Amino acid sequence: MEVIELTIDEQQQNERLDKVLSTINSEWSRTQVQQWIKDEVVKVNGNAVKGNYKCKINDRIVIEIPEPEPLDVIPEEMDLDIYYEDQDVLVVNKPRGMVVHPAPGHMTGTLVNGLMAHCKDLSGINGVLRPGIVHRIDKDTSGLLMVAKNDMAHESLVNQLVNKTVTRRYKAIVHGVIPHDHGTIDAPIGRDRHDRQSMTVTDENGKEAVTHFNVLKRFNDFTFVECQLETGRTHQIRVHMKYIGYPLAGDPKYGPKKTLPIDGQALHAGILGFTHPRTGEYKEFEAPLPKDFQDMLELLEKRS
Repeated sequence: MEVIELTIDEQQQNERLDKVLSTINSEWSRTQVQQWIKDEVVKVNGNAVKGNYKCKINDRIVIEIPEPEPLDVIPEEMDLDIYYEDQDVLVVNKPRGMVVHPAPGHMTGTLVNGLMAHCKDLSGINGVLRPGIVHRIDKDTSGLLMVAKNDMAHESLVNQLVNKTVTRRYKAIVHGVIPHDHGTIDAPIGRDRHDRQSMTVTDENGKEAVTHFNVLKRFNDFTFVECQLETGRTHQIRVHMKYIGYPLAGDPKYGPKKTLPIDGQALHAGILGFTHPRTGEYKEFEAPLPKDFQDMLELLEKRS
């Protein structure tokens, strides 16, 4: 067990405890810190507190970091669509319908299960259930993901995401005919107060979210677009396109029920680019649209 002690200074006073701790070490996520506080391995002046505790100057914080849990994700042999792999990073094309990482009650059949069988060396920064996972895409979104095979690569890729230098371009089919050729949606996204499983545009608890889009083709009642992420909030493209009145086709959470015959939202992470953590070389990869997505475009073409 590692024990870390610190004293709150003037700059940190009046800040939430979980926020202060998550800024001390770049490897500590806010979610991880909040779990430590909940498990009472974080003490303030010898006492357990809640994550929203407001720090006071000269507060003495003691963190007893628990030993890492043994990795209990079951490796599963899968036919993964690997686009690139070296000693540091791996780029994989995730199919629609596959969950990225295990969660309680859903411990098998995920991309991480397949990655565990494919390679034994994955970064451990994100914990037991998300080894190597730097960013995610939704279950019913297909496309490219970068995976870190060691902690050095993980930190580099996360920093690139934070600094908005990663290229992430998606193709999508949306309801309605967008009249302008391109645009930018700059609207904060946070948890929906009325539905904790959904995200929404909100000033109340929202975080900065920016999506750029270009129209690729217009149909009678739909538009084929390319979206580029500047930030990476949960469900960002799905929430932003709904916000401007053009929800994604097939989206079971944010779209209309009457839609195209596609299983899940018509969204594909087709282009991914980043600076290699070790060599400093910019690498970019492109995955073609999956067959069901292409079928929808052909269907719309025929209807038009």
